[in-house]
Amino acid sequence: MSKIILISGASSGFGALAARALARAGHTVYAGMRDRAGRNVRAVADAEAYATEHGVDLRTVELDVSSQPSADAAVATVLAEQGQLDVLIHNAGHMVTGPAEAFTPEELAAVYDTNVLGTQRLNRAALPHLRAQRSGLVVWVGSSSTRGGTPPYLAPYFAAKAGMDALAVSYAAELARFGIETSIIVPGAFTKGTNHFANGGHPADQGTVAAYDELYPGLMEQVGQRLAEIEPPDANVESVAEAIVEVVDSPAGKRPFRRHIDPSDDGAEVVNAVADRVRAELLTRIGLADLLGPHLVAR
Repeated sequence: MSKIILISGASSGFGALAARALARAGHTVYAGMRDRAGRNVRAVADAEAYATEHGVDLRTVELDVSSQPSADAAVATVLAEQGQLDVLIHNAGHMVTGPAEAFTPEELAAVYDTNVLGTQRLNRAALPHLRAQRSGLVVWVGSSSTRGGTPPYLAPYFAAKAGMDALAVSYAAELARFGIETSIIVPGAFTKGTNHFANGGHPADQGTVAAYDELYPGLMEQVGQRLAEIEPPDANVESVAEAIVEVVDSPAGKRPFRRHIDPSDDGAEVVNAVADRVRAELLTRIGLADLLGPHLVAR
């Protein structure tokens, strides 16, 4: 069945690819992006052209996850035009690179704001409606870095993604009795096909960066190069979008709690399997096994 979907951070990368793939699958997709009349005017035009060329229902909506009014307005737009919202996809994120010490607390907070607090703002805007209708799906686009191998010089991003993952896990249990399902998409490192590394931020404290460069010269370039070397030649960033479509299109109550797409296999799938098993065992032991899946209401 066609679903009404809102996805954040859909101007480029995983978000844009997923929005197009979901629209091709027959869904009505609202690609959320900030500053549609400014920095993302080209992305808006591209989405409109794609919708026309492929005959799909792909729309854009103003959505800045750093602003609660913006999140509220985006959800309100979807509801006003469609009367419902079936799927919420948390994809907005921002990567920064550099030695951890070089980032000020304020710079760390900004990364956390986009990757973690942004999901909370969007949840507070959308979940009242999903709870009222006693159905829905929340998809979180995480990262294998939360539990897989973690190369250096990416600490703020990794820490923020770990925070988002912890929030997603807790939300899953708290939304289950409302009939709302949770799936966490776990992409590995894709060194081509997205703008993550190209658009990544850097610390302002270049003095500290220089001090680290004395013993770690060119480390970030080495990390990128070596990640590219272990990435299989057939690794395709489109596979992340395809996985999101598969999750959305799966029957309610049968969707995977996690779906890993990690061609380089950094170990996250192994560690997550243990963590998720332990979570399930604990909830069962304390008599809350019903929180492991959504409570579906016959319609």
